[in-house]
Amino acid sequence: MKEECLICGAPLVYLEEEQWMECAVCHKKVKSRACCEAGHFVCDTCHTSGMDQILAVCLKEKGRNPVEILEKMMSLPFCHMHGPEHHVMVAAALLTAYRNAGGDIDLEKALQQVQSRGMEVPGGACGFWGACGAGVSTGIYMSVITGATPLAGESWGMANQMTSRALASIGAHGGPRCCKRDSYLAVQEAVRFTKEHFNVTMEVGEIHCRRSGMNNQCIGAKCPFHQKKPRVAFLCVHNFCRSQMAEAFGKKYLSDICDCYSAGTETRPEINQDAVRLMKQIHDIDMEKEQYSKLLEEIPEPDIVVSMGCNVVCPSMPGKVHMDWGLEDPTGQPDEVFLETMKRIEEKVLKLREFIAKQQNGTI
Repeated sequence: MKEECLICGAPLVYLEEEQWMECAVCHKKVKSRACCEAGHFVCDTCHTSGMDQILAVCLKEKGRNPVEILEKMMSLPFCHMHGPEHHVMVAAALLTAYRNAGGDIDLEKALQQVQSRGMEVPGGACGFWGACGAGVSTGIYMSVITGATPLAGESWGMANQMTSRALASIGAHGGPRCCKRDSYLAVQEAVRFTKEHFNVTMEVGEIHCRRSGMNNQCIGAKCPFHQKKPRVAFLCVHNFCRSQMAEAFGKKYLSDICDCYSAGTETRPEINQDAVRLMKQIHDIDMEKEQYSKLLEEIPEPDIVVSMGCNVVCPSMPGKVHMDWGLEDPTGQPDEVFLETMKRIEEKVLKLREFIAKQQNGTI
């Protein structure tokens, strides 16, 4: 589910001026600029309920990779796609990795500090203050490890430099906001800054976002952590009927999350005309507009290979995932048989969408 309002799922609305709003959870009245289209408002305190789990996660952690630590927190039930919990989690992940990489801090005491300070950075600060809370969280991290105060000298400067570098990286990639993307960018800058100034080496490998399917405002390929769409190949011997219908349904239902192709070991001059007629009649899909019978070597190497069910003669290709749908060929059969096969293919394509979404979200 793409996450918006925590109460009803409706899209969020951001207002130009603050208004008094009543939290739909605790009923406290506070001034805010954000609610959903249905009028629901959830205060920052309720939005971050359960964030005390952060302390337990970090104190058990032995790794030096703050992104891996951050991912563990992001996967906990209290963490949403967007929200002020990220203003604490970034600093918490950095502190934990810093300690595990040899940094000299009292981790439990430091975590309590970042939770207290991070909670004071309100949701929506990225747009209304011009200072993303994930970027500010790196400054909190730096302030804690250096002991900075408003009257400090070098440590005051380092905390502000840290924040400025994180915000510069976040701002360079543009909006709309994505708390996951901005957290990753902030952590990357903090790891580099820590190495430069403290010679403490934390680990950060290649980062791939698994949550784009939950973000209505995802910027897709413009995001540095965007995963390219997986490729799905629907295969049968002649690429004449079943695989062509599967490709058509794939393009209808899956085009936002994957690229779909069909192919076979042999070809026919045209697609099965009964399939063409019925797909146009029932689903208003003109398969002949973009599709044609293709050989295996004519399509890119897929990530997911789906065989229609040709038994031992069914073609195969290299792929990370293989499926066999076990569908009987309706060629030459009455329309009723074609329509039943068409219905089964549509249902299987929709199930495939669920499978791919779970893969991308890291739930399988």
